Amino acid sequence: MHAYFDCFSGISGDMTLAAFIDLGVPVSFLKESISRVIPEKDFQLEVNSVSRKGINAVNVVVNESEGTASRNYSEIKSIIRKNSLPERVRNISLEIFSRIAEAEAKIHGCPVEKVHFHEVGGVDAIVDIVGTAFCVDSLDLSSISASKVSLGKGFTKCSHGTLPVPAPATLEILKEVPVSGTGIQNELVTPTGAAIIATLAGEFHNFPDMKIDKIGYGAGKRDLEEIPNLLRIVTGRKIGEGLGNDAEKVVLVETCIDDMNSEIFGFLMERLFADGALDVYWLPIYMKKNRPGTMVQVVCHESIREKVVSRILTETTTSGVRYFKADRRILERKTVEVETCFGRLQAKKITKPDGSVMIVPEYEVCRKIALEKNIPVKSVYDAVESGSSVK
Repeated sequence: MHAYFDCFSGISGDMTLAAFIDLGVPVSFLKESISRVIPEKDFQLEVNSVSRKGINAVNVVVNESEGTASRNYSEIKSIIRKNSLPERVRNISLEIFSRIAEAEAKIHGCPVEKVHFHEVGGVDAIVDIVGTAFCVDSLDLSSISASKVSLGKGFTKCSHGTLPVPAPATLEILKEVPVSGTGIQNELVTPTGAAIIATLAGEFHNFPDMKIDKIGYGAGKRDLEEIPNLLRIVTGRKIGEGLGNDAEKVVLVETCIDDMNSEIFGFLMERLFADGALDVYWLPIYMKKNRPGTMVQVVCHESIREKVVSRILTETTTSGVRYFKADRRILERKTVEVETCFGRLQAKKITKPDGSVMIVPEYEVCRKIALEKNIPVKSVYDAVESGSSVK
């Protein structure tokens, strides 16, 4: 599934979360998922419908409980890493916060680990960022692209005083991201929104050739006079040339390594998935002089090929990589809730070419139930696979 972020009115964390909810991500799922990082007593997720220039949209407000304080980068990393999160959720969350920390460190002239977040260190920003990562994982998005990011102008007040719009941190994060000016006297892009789109989007372009499935609108807090203050996210299947609606072009990047500490491979896999790789795997091989080695293979979209190549050349001992285009055909899938003896659980509904359907359990969901009930995880899998799809 591909997602296209139409940032005609900029982007913020709450706009992103709201658009994903409008796409169908259950609010109950988000609350439960986010509570694995922040105790549910520390935040309330208020979701309602609003209208922006006649367009109905979802509005999200994160209310913090009294006594919550902003955190520094090290604290946030620790919170995310120590909790049991799906690998993709953890990697995306850490990557987004890393971009913000690096930008703040450069602007304020301090070490990254010592960066103290103000506007983006509170509960609301953590909810927006971690919640967004859960949405990407829940919708099983295989690729994400975006339009140019529209910027406002003027000045905005923050903990450091009055700053020009776009804020310095926002501009730093948006390096190498296509942007356009609007002349609108408002902050259209927040540092959180900038970090989200810079992390998630593999490429920036006009509306892609795709078969549209769903459209979600996330509302900004201000009702602008000039344009509807909305972020629009469109999901669907990208149409590959001559391949049909269920196929697409991908790139296979590979290299062979026989002289690297094996512990590094796990870290490399995490980083490649955070970069947007569709699949990463290792193959045991024998190289010259009969030395045992490992073939690294990465499947990705053309838009992030150079990022993947750079990651492999930087993080490993290899001196070169190969890459070539390939065709990929994928089955239609969507996230559903399944009625089981353990209640409603999240799963994936996969439709085969003959129209038959498979219900595939989500590992993290099953793992949580198995630990809570002290039962084999296979028992939870069996319950999901024999359950009935309800959404």
